[in-house]
Amino acid sequence: MSRLHHDGPLIIGGGLAGLSAALESAPARVLVVSPTPLLEAASSAWAQGGVAAALSPSDAPALHLKDTEAAGAGLVDHHAAEVLTDDGRATVEWLAALGAPFDREADGGFSVSREAAHSMARVARVGGDGAGRAILSALAIAARAAEHITVWEDGRLTGLIQDAGGRVVGAVIERGGDRVEVLATAVVLATGGAGGLFGETTTPRALLGEGLGLAWLAGAEILDPEFVQFHPTAIDVGLDPMPLATEALRGDGARLIDRDGAFILGPAADADLAPRDVVARAVHQARAEGRGAFLDARTAIGDHFPQAFPAVFASCIAAGLDPRVQPIPVAPAAHYHMGGIAADPEGRTSLKGLFAVGECAATGVHGANRLASNSLLEAAAFGRRTGRMAAAETVGGTPVGATPAMAHLPAEALLELRKAMSAEAGVVRNAAGLTRLLARIDGIEAAHGSALPLVVSRLIAEAALERRESRGGHYRSDVTETFTTARHTRLVKPEVESALPRAAGWA
Repeated sequence: MSRLHHDGPLIIGGGLAGLSAALESAPARVLVVSPTPLLEAASSAWAQGGVAAALSPSDAPALHLKDTEAAGAGLVDHHAAEVLTDDGRATVEWLAALGAPFDREADGGFSVSREAAHSMARVARVGGDGAGRAILSALAIAARAAEHITVWEDGRLTGLIQDAGGRVVGAVIERGGDRVEVLATAVVLATGGAGGLFGETTTPRALLGEGLGLAWLAGAEILDPEFVQFHPTAIDVGLDPMPLATEALRGDGARLIDRDGAFILGPAADADLAPRDVVARAVHQARAEGRGAFLDARTAIGDHFPQAFPAVFASCIAAGLDPRVQPIPVAPAAHYHMGGIAADPEGRTSLKGLFAVGECAATGVHGANRLASNSLLEAAAFGRRTGRMAAAETVGGTPVGATPAMAHLPAEALLELRKAMSAEAGVVRNAAGLTRLLARIDGIEAAHGSALPLVVSRLIAEAALERRESRGGHYRSDVTETFTTARHTRLVKPEVESALPRAAGWA
């Protein structure tokens, strides 16, 4: 194993959060490590809806904040959400200045649309449903051109390196069959979510929560891992991952119907724009009852579909569907992990030297149920803040060791895990199913050793079993009530909870 001393932040992840952090770290020298070429295997590149922000004269950050807190079902951190919504316009303007080609009105202002649980139109889109890839493309171009950024597009994180006091001082990167210890002034985890742990997902299958798992093993606090958001309108055509039918379709009037044409959520004009957890459960129930679930855009969008939503249209045509004349079969699928590594808006975690941003982090802005299109906003807004904070870090102590090497999970074992996660920790959960899931995880671990996907799956399942209520994206069929007092799940490995110093500014 070789060792590299890097005088600056080491950023793990080349999605929107990681590249935003890298760009804002200037003039500090930054090393960005991605397991694949930029734009590949990043959830932000797959995002269709857009960036939520108070952009119109009738809107305000306070209104955006109110909607964010309402959707989050009592667990939104007010300060973090206020920082996020206050940063909204500046973040969209920063992305536009980097070349993100947002849709515009005739007067040059941002064209905005309405999505679920927003009280008004505030989602800035690109080409109808192409926001994620267009925005990330602009940042990738800027990052490759930036003199202070070096990008490795063939490196995989396998461990975190700490000094005697527990401070994170580097990471172990596997590259071209070799392992490299990269020592750095700060390590920023921007490793994405954990959707690949589920058999039915809209995210890249490679996203297995490995950054979260390594942070947990190093002693970082994990916040609310049980809260997973299931998107209600994944296109159900037998593909893995499942193509997404953006929520903007419903914002433009598409309706959810069963096979008999009855409205799944009722006839009210805005019924299908309820929070995602509500809509996902309704779709799940319709399918469980044998009624099927379909997204009907024939009247609302019709012949305009190819121009208005080209990505969704292409996915449908590839599957032999024409959404102009046929309802789209849909099903809920794992889409976003609200839980993650506990972090503040500047990315600081409970471990000195370790930062987390984007979907792998849990800053509290999403609570128990993320508001539509707040994810790209958080990735960019908090990515910028994290980059500036990480750039100010100085080198830590002498490295004394890395998190232990983990077992490799064979493809068949991972498939077994993914099926079990969707079956037992999906849209509807209960104690019996979660207990079965934990037994299945134990069995896979006994056969193949402890692997990061198992570590993360266990965190999700154990927290879901322990939360004996239904709240937001976590719905228990055996305990459907919601407690009057909302509480967070905060997890730290018992052997390190009292031994490790907290990062400056951590609350």
